[in-house]
Amino acid sequence: MVAEALAQRWQLGAARKRFRGLLLEGRVPAGAAEGAPRTTRVAVLRPETYMNEAGRSVGPARGAFKLPAERVLVVHDEIDLPFGEVRSRTGGGLAGHNGLRSIRRELGSAEFTRVRVGVGRPASTDPEIVSAYVLGRFREEEPQVEELIERACQEVERVVLQQHSP
Repeated sequence: MVAEALAQRWQLGAARKRFRGLLLEGRVPAGAAEGAPRTTRVAVLRPETYMNEAGRSVGPARGAFKLPAERVLVVHDEIDLPFGEVRSRTGGGLAGHNGLRSIRRELGSAEFTRVRVGVGRPASTDPEIVSAYVLGRFREEEPQVEELIERACQEVERVVLQQHSP
């Protein structure tokens, strides 16, 4: 949902099937220096693999774009954060997230940046209940979900522009 929102707000156009996913590319405003607008080149990849195999999409894309791992930004749900909380960090542990493990394996490093989108945790630790919770629809009202997506988009933009500032 965050990737879709970013593609719309950045007006990236139509997606192409590449790297086992949907890829959108373009340029986004990166602020202005001395009154002259600058732009930052971005690519948004939405893997179409199973979540646990996201690295099979991200790894080849990173290779084709010749990016160091620290220039890769992954947006993901985080059950260990309360619903509505958004945090970012580079590197660190993967908190048992199999999709992140797959990405680390394919990138050869855990030094990629993550925007962690808090979805909260179900009352149970049963793996089937947790899986159904993460893969199911949000239980929160639509305005709350829209606000969460907006905060996540703002954090992605902050990180991307910070990484690309002179």
